[in-house]
Amino acid sequence: MIKDIANLNQINLINMKKELNYLFNEEFLPRCRHIKKMSEVSIRGYKSAFELLVNLMPEVVYPEDLTPNILTKFFQKLNTRPRIVGRGKERIGIKKSTVATYWSKLNKFFRWLVDNEHMKKSPLSNDDYPTVEYDDRRYLKKSDVEKIFNSIDFVTKWKNNIIRKRNIVIFSILLYTGIRRGELLGLKNADIDFDNKNLIVRAETSKSKKERIIPLHPIPLAKIKDYMEEKRRINLDTVYLLASDNCKGGLSYNGIKHLVEKIRKESGVRFHLHQFRHTFAVNFLKKNNNIVYLQQLMGHKKISMTAKYLRCIPTEEMRNCVDSLTLDNLI
Repeated sequence: MIKDIANLNQINLINMKKELNYLFNEEFLPRCRHIKKMSEVSIRGYKSAFELLVNLMPEVVYPEDLTPNILTKFFQKLNTRPRIVGRGKERIGIKKSTVATYWSKLNKFFRWLVDNEHMKKSPLSNDDYPTVEYDDRRYLKKSDVEKIFNSIDFVTKWKNNIIRKRNIVIFSILLYTGIRRGELLGLKNADIDFDNKNLIVRAETSKSKKERIIPLHPIPLAKIKDYMEEKRRINLDTVYLLASDNCKGGLSYNGIKHLVEKIRKESGVRFHLHQFRHTFAVNFLKKNNNIVYLQQLMGHKKISMTAKYLRCIPTEEMRNCVDSLTLDNLI
């Protein structure tokens, strides 16, 4: 009799409907982290999108609650709710690119629910991925870059000289390599190959999960050497290239976030770190139009991804190419 009750309880437990919160946090995310080997940056993006969905739509508890109508209401709320941006300014709605980001991240989870038979169909399956036209300037102008570097040199509020040198290294690497924020924070001392003048982005920190080697420009190479000599001088013991403000470990995401906020205030330039990646790509193409080289340097799986990064090439940079066309040199 006891055995029968135990078996019945086990059957009821198996048949019990699992809530979305459990499915997402206990099954979907562990798979992303341990099987798909996604980066923590990507995982944070999925968590942010899911948490916003359940916060704005508290009636969504189980997979069957995810209907096309619910998702329409979710995006309606995103487009009508007031947000505080910048220096306390209020803004209504979000950009189309932000809609596309939430669409992509949520649909990844929805497809997983379908594949694992928690729901029959994704509520976004009948909707096309939002096409985004990027008309805004994404790269940084020379004048803005100069202001950012000047603010690092002249800011007197750095905790000590090692932090000032670290900050110069951060922005030098970003400008001359185009690596991502997560790849930057994951750099270790051993990833700088001084003999061959290369920077190594390891597979575990790369978004593509493939190692790549980037030639180091003389400027960041010199700044890194100077910084590492200072680290040795003060016996700063950390395997990570970029030390935290308290010099007890590697620089964190919150640490670099606070740094960017401080540089924005001091320089007067409203920027984000990913713009340095755009800046590197645009200027590399300006000097060398080999998009295959650029694809490898950027760590893109597909060349179409590289082409999208170059959507903001200034018209003036193409003028000489157009002007050089004549009847005499046509194919």
